[in-house]
Amino acid sequence: MSDKSGPAAASRGTGRRLARIAGATAAVLVLATAGAGAWFYHRLDQNISTFSADGVATNRPPAGPTAAGGGRPVNILLLGSDTRSDGNGALGGGDEGVGHSDTAILLHVYADHRHAVGVSVPRDTLVTVPPCKLPNGTWTSERSSQMFNSAFTVGLYPQGNPACTQNTVEALTGLRVDHTIVVDFKGFAAMTDALHGVDVCVPNDVDSYGIHLTKGRRTLSGQQALDYVRARHGFGDGSDIGRMKRQQAFLSSLIKKVQGQGFDLTTLLPLADAATRSLTVDEELGSAMKLATFAQSLQDIKLADISFVTVPWEYAGARVALVHPDVDTLWELLRQDRTLDGRATAPATTATPTTATPTTATPTTATPTTATPSAPAAPTPSATAAPSTGAPAGPDATAAPVTVHNASGATGTAGRAATALAAHGYREVVVGANTKGRNTTTVGYSSGHKAAAEQLAALYPGATVRPDPEADGLVLTLGQDHASGDTSGPVTLPSGIPTGISSNTRPADSDLCADLSFG
Repeated sequence: MSDKSGPAAASRGTGRRLARIAGATAAVLVLATAGAGAWFYHRLDQNISTFSADGVATNRPPAGPTAAGGGRPVNILLLGSDTRSDGNGALGGGDEGVGHSDTAILLHVYADHRHAVGVSVPRDTLVTVPPCKLPNGTWTSERSSQMFNSAFTVGLYPQGNPACTQNTVEALTGLRVDHTIVVDFKGFAAMTDALHGVDVCVPNDVDSYGIHLTKGRRTLSGQQALDYVRARHGFGDGSDIGRMKRQQAFLSSLIKKVQGQGFDLTTLLPLADAATRSLTVDEELGSAMKLATFAQSLQDIKLADISFVTVPWEYAGARVALVHPDVDTLWELLRQDRTLDGRATAPATTATPTTATPTTATPTTATPTTATPSAPAAPTPSATAAPSTGAPAGPDATAAPVTVHNASGATGTAGRAATALAAHGYREVVVGANTKGRNTTTVGYSSGHKAAAEQLAALYPGATVRPDPEADGLVLTLGQDHASGDTSGPVTLPSGIPTGISSNTRPADSDLCADLSFG
């Protein structure tokens, strides 16, 4: 395995095809491990570049809930870099230098590993960029109201800073990013050539900025395919939102073609070679075999069970602002491993810990752990948690003692909460007595524990945080809004898709030309 960079790079519209390309790569790798194919496996292994985990935040959201069957949701951040360095300028034009992540999709694979949703984040979205690591080993300060794609440029690493973008996504969503994959212009063009083109719909004639495409259904590869997914000018209204709609349609078409061709060696070998040469991945995916294992876990996802959604958005001058509360609902649904209309794809049990083995709580106390816990999920509109960063942090919130009272009227609520909190890394959890019924959940805190109370409240959306002079640390009183006792979020979820989500959703099996009104 070659490690060509610290933080790294990738192509604009290409990040998203990774999930399927990785699927194709998987079968190749299995075949390549035997006999004369071993040389090809070794070649694939040498192709892959990784970025260092040193820049990934240490205080991170927990992993998603584990389903009854043992599966766990997986979040993959797919980035496309517009860097012109390393020969990419010949395809994209412009000056060489650090690229931006002008394409970003957070692919949420549900715990059943048969459904998935890809969330597109516009490059101009105004977000808070948390502390990120610089080449000299220091960390930046948190910066608010920054363009999303600027996180990739922090530190001016030659091939970008995917770790910083990953930190930004985790802080924004409260979702733990399990893997980050980056692709560049050259890689995207090579992959489309290896597939002998991908079917697309060109919404209008384009003859500008060196791009020449005729309106209608076309099969594009190489430079033309790259132009189609990365260009804004000449298509529709020239917006980034329009470009993302084309990219979502393109990725759907690419997935369909890979699945339709099956695992034919004449397709897979050149595709695997092109894909691995174009990837920069996190260290956990940094070998051909690791990519194969990961890809095999995705092979049962059918096109009809994939959706794409652009985060609920609105223009804020020349930039893009997130629309609340719809975007908060979107993140909450994914944190709970729910579909966009609130349904579960598999029965969920408890949250899977990220850095410590879960302990089992008894009816009286939760067994403490000794491993360093990870932070609870990111903030919701009603409870603000400390940002997820890798910079030096304040006191460890999970070290604060927690007493759990059941005021929900449901049996076993406090015990289930203690078990869930232990899974989140809380070391000292005591189950208190049942109290008078109440509708809403509260978190009381003693002097010096306000920040810890806010982090605990982030696990129970809607919880009220207030000082409690009689508390010894934190007091969690669970109301009817959290009668389940676990940390899966509020009991009531939307019965339908909020407008800000439904109007920005595209099923992967949609017609190629459907919903391209923005471009």
